[in-house]
Amino acid sequence: MKMNAMRTTILKSILPAALFCIAVLALASFVAMPQATTRTAAMPDQPNFRLFNPDTMAKPAAGYSQVGEVTGGKVVYIAGQVALDASGNLVGKDDFRAQTEQIFKNLDAAVRAAGGSFHNVVKLNYYCVDSVDPSAITQVREIRDKYVNTQSPPTSTFVVVRRLVRPEWLLEVEAVAVVKR
Repeated sequence: MKMNAMRTTILKSILPAALFCIAVLALASFVAMPQATTRTAAMPDQPNFRLFNPDTMAKPAAGYSQVGEVTGGKVVYIAGQVALDASGNLVGKDDFRAQTEQIFKNLDAAVRAAGGSFHNVVKLNYYCVDSVDPSAITQVREIRDKYVNTQSPPTSTFVVVRRLVRPEWLLEVEAVAVVKR
């Protein structure tokens, strides 16, 4: 009985999240940058991986790469970052832009501590609470683009969730980077 109730609860939460994701993708295509069909980015300071979009896959509309291939170096996993400053204080209560900016500052600090730069990030996973206005999602890309190589952006996944561990957190982002050994 408990299992059926849990399944019903899970299914009820999937539909709003799926609709929100569709809205985000539609909005992202509105602000999307055109990308080449097949693109390999082996940048001089990034010989340890390549980011690309195969001809056999849909072209991303939201400025990300479909595939990231590690060819050398060391892989660095960065835990989900939220809008906490170095002292552990929340930055930007109820301010999605301020929280996003702090999150990217934290990610940048983490990848630098591992010996790289944000251009070494190959994967970003976003977890955004469903209470955020879908029109605000474009702010994530605006802020992200200040850090990443926009000609060869990281692979990405954007997930809408009911809430994060603390209700005042609006976004959490985790990353994977490949840096030189």
